[in-house]
Parts: sequence; C-alpha cells; structure tokens
Amino acid sequence: MDVEILSRIQFAGTIMFHYLFPPLSIGLGLQLFLCELAFFRTRNPAWEAAARFWTRVFAVNFAMGVSTGIVMEFEFGTNWAVYSRFVGDVFGSALAAEGIFAFFLESGFLAVLVFGWDRVGPGMHLFSTLMVFLGSMFSAVWIVVANSWQQTPAGYHIVWHDVQGEMMPRAEVTDFWAMVFNPSSVDRLTHTLIGALVLGAFFVASVCSYYLLKNRHEEVARRCLSIALPTALLFTIAAAMTGHHSAQQLVDTQPAKLAAMEAHFKTTEDPTGLYLFGWPDTKNEKVHFGVKLPYLLSLMVYNDPMKPVPGMDKIPDDERPPIWLPFQTFHLMVGLGTLMIGVSGFACLSWYRNTFGKQRWLLWAIVCMPVAAMTANQAGWITAEVGRQPWIVYPSVQDGVQMMGLRTADGLSESVTAEQVLSSIILFGIIYSLLFAVWVFVLNNKIQHGPESSEELTEYKRKRHAQTMADKFRQSSGSHGGDMMEDENV
Repeated sequence: MDVEILSRIQFAGTIMFHYLFPPLSIGLGLQLFLCELAFFRTRNPAWEAAARFWTRVFAVNFAMGVSTGIVMEFEFGTNWAVYSRFVGDVFGSALAAEGIFAFFLESGFLAVLVFGWDRVGPGMHLFSTLMVFLGSMFSAVWIVVANSWQQTPAGYHIVWHDVQGEMMPRAEVTDFWAMVFNPSSVDRLTHTLIGALVLGAFFVASVCSYYLLKNRHEEVARRCLSIALPTALLFTIAAAMTGHHSAQQLVDTQPAKLAAMEAHFKTTEDPTGLYLFGWPDTKNEKVHFGVKLPYLLSLMVYNDPMKPVPGMDKIPDDERPPIWLPFQTFHLMVGLGTLMIGVSGFACLSWYRNTFGKQRWLLWAIVCMPVAAMTANQAGWITAEVGRQPWIVYPSVQDGVQMMGLRTADGLSESVTAEQVLSSIILFGIIYSLLFAVWVFVLNNKIQHGPESSEELTEYKRKRHAQTMADKFRQSSGSHGGDMMEDENV
C-alpha cells in the first residue's frame, strides 16, 4: 500500500462526494430567486408555492454541503502537511476572503430565507433569497481561485524557512489581485459556475417533468418549467463556450494536460485532429478504437485548422500526467454537454410549440438529465485535477523567472502511514454512504410531498394569520391585566 496513492484516493473521494452538493445549491439558488421574483411581481399563489417548495429542497442540500465540506480542511493538515505549509499564505488569504465575503453572507440570510416566510415582507424575503444565492456563488469564487492558483500560480514568491533544522519552501503572496486573477481563474470560475447553474436548471426541470408524468402539481410544475428549460438551454450553450476558451488557454499554461485530454502523443508538422472517443494506450503511444476528426483540435485550440498542436513528446518523462483517465473524463464531459444542449434545445422547441407535455419520452429524458449534469461536473473536476499531475502546485514563470512548483509526492505528511489512511478511507466510506442514504431519503420525501396547491397555501396563510392575531390578543390581554394589578398595588 502506497501512502501517496491512498491519500489521493481519500481526498478525491471526499471532495467528489462533497461536490455533489455545492453545484446543486448554486443552481437551485438561481431557480429559487427567479421563482420568488415572479411571485413578487405577480403575487400569484402558485409562484409562492413553488418558492416555498424549492426553499425546503435548498435547505436540505445546503446542510449536506456544509457538513461534508468541513472534512477536507482537516485533510490538508493530516495528510498534506508539507503542501499546507507551502500554500498556507495563499490559501489562508483566499479562504479568509471566503469566510468574510461569502459564508457569513450566505448563512446570515439563510435563516431569513428558510424561517422568514410570514415573518418578513415579500421584498425583504426576496432580498434574502438573492443574498443566499450570491453568497453561494462568492463561496465558489474563492475556492476556485485557490484551486486555479495551484494550476497557474501568479503573484507570489518563494521564501525558505527553517523548520526543525531543515530549510522548507513556502509560497508567499506578493500581489493579492495577481493571485486572484491568475491566468486560469476567470476561465475556470465561469465554467464551474455555469456548470452549477446547468445542474440546478435540470434538477428543477427534472422534478417538474416527473410531476407532469404523474399528473401532479401541474400548475406549479409548468410555471417552474417555463424558467428551468430556457435557463438550461442558455447555460449549456454557455458551458460549451467557456469550456472551449479554457481549452485554448491550456496550450500556453498547461500543455501536458491538453495533450493528455486528447491522447496527443507525438508532435508533427501536420494539422492535429480531435478524437471523438477511443482507448489510449500509453505504452505503445496510440489510441485503439479511436474515431478522429482531422483538423478539429488545431481549429479549436488556435482557431487555425492548419497549425499543429504540441504533443506529449514535448513534455519531460517525469512531468507527464496520466493519459487514460483525463482522456475519458474529458470526452465524457464533452459528450454529456452535447447531449444536454440537444435535449434542452428540443425541450424548449416543444415548449414553444405547446407539445412538451404530450411527449412522454421527452419528459423521461428531462427526468434523467440531472444525472448527466452532475456526472459532467464530476468529470470536469477529474480532468482538471488528474491532468495536472505529477504537480500539486504547477511550476510557473514570472517576469521571465522560473518559479518552483510542488510535486504531489512531496506534499504528503511525513508522519501519516498507509494503514492510517486506509482505515480512514473505510470509515469515510461507511459514514458517507449513510449520509447519502439520508440525503436521498429526505430529498425523496420532499419531492413526493411536493409543493402546496394554491388553495392549501391560502388556507395555511389564513390559519397562520388567525393564530398570529390570537397570540397578539393574548399578549395584549396579559399586558393590560398586569397594568391593572400594578395600579391596584399602587
């Protein structure tokens, strides 16, 4: 058992499980805000019922995201102590900014969002919904900035410190905004956030399509679909555009990752084609069962179909990433993205022609789309993280000076053994399996119950108003009674 492999498996497992929830929270946040905005403008009870329903779903998902995200910060110290020392100054500033600008904003207004119905006015509740949505996005901003810095470091210098008699390197920030706007941060941030918005739109569309299939909650379902379907189409197209721009940026910042994503082994003077699928063979430097479109990779990377793209042979042997996994996950992400564009586009066309609810196969396709969106999000992260190996912090050039990076194998804690990591993997597997089962059970209960009807909501609000008036009357009576007793005592 190798402690590096086990530590990487542990961190990959915990972060992939955690990453089920933040993208869904971000995407649901937008859908929730749009539903509540529609209610604020129209005062239609169906929109209010939709907003209340998605608030309950959002709260369940938010709780899972918070509980699973804490674990990874502890893993930095337990399994990756050398790495934590190296990036501590950079990550400390980014994570502090997340806590100040994002988490407090999101958690502060979350209480108003969840418990503020009938306690604050519609305008204030709409504002709190917007703040929760923006807070979830700001949280992603700082996490992606920190991760992007590992991919394309900027705005830092290396300082050597004496640690127990041994000189150890540490990256210290020299320019905060250069660190934030490192060469890949904007591309990766927009692509990540758009992927989350795609997931949220398809999740809402999936639940509403399920209701139409079961002939339940049709009024609320159709109203939510009128928002979810066009936003799904818009953001799937935007995801393709930002992904294309990210790939163009890779040829300059991480050419080894680009070569791995396309299993491009040898550089030639001919234009470079793009594989639709295949089975890379690193040993023989070829792709089995591959279907390749000529000129396409050159066109996508350089906007020039005749310019060759550098291959893996330009990378030193000890700096080459794995090829098979990034190749498969990248093509899986692109394939699912293309599928989602097609399904959402056809759904919007059917909605425009007023035939959407009549095509049951299309409803079932929409029901399955959140699985595709979530898988594409996970595949993108795998591509990004495995593709930068063997570096945990990529080497960079600043002002013509080559800056050192940090290899993954050099970032491990020296005192952690493989047996300890393996035992924690098993325990995490058990706990996360139980958490996932609870999440699915609670989420299924919320979905099966569904939103209230307009009549149920009106009756609930009438009873709530009557109860509030009764409480005020009792408080008023008690206060007057106390005043009378005080008068008699005087």
